[in-house]
Amino acid sequence: MTPDPSTAAPAAEAGRGFASASVPRHLARGAVGFGALVASLALLPVVGPASLLLAPVGLVALRGCPMCWAIGLMETVSAGRLRRSCANGRCELTRAGPS
Repeated sequence: MTPDPSTAAPAAEAGRGFASASVPRHLARGAVGFGALVASLALLPVVGPASLLLAPVGLVALRGCPMCWAIGLMETVSAGRLRRSCANGRCELTRAGPS
């Protein structure tokens, strides 16, 4: 059974996956996330186990994991450059024209 294109397209556009609103915002999230993860490990000898409290901050900023952040970066960069169109039960991915 093929999915109904009229219901599949709005659902795909509503949820953007891991993408952010803009590339600078996504890069800022990455800097906070990776910075907190590195700081949690680097400060371990100085501060002790209390520095591990930064690890959850980093994971929340990265939305779960570094790979999730990397996938989101690719989605954020490609947002608006690719268009999905479905007709007669067949979907195609095409490049958007210059605006």
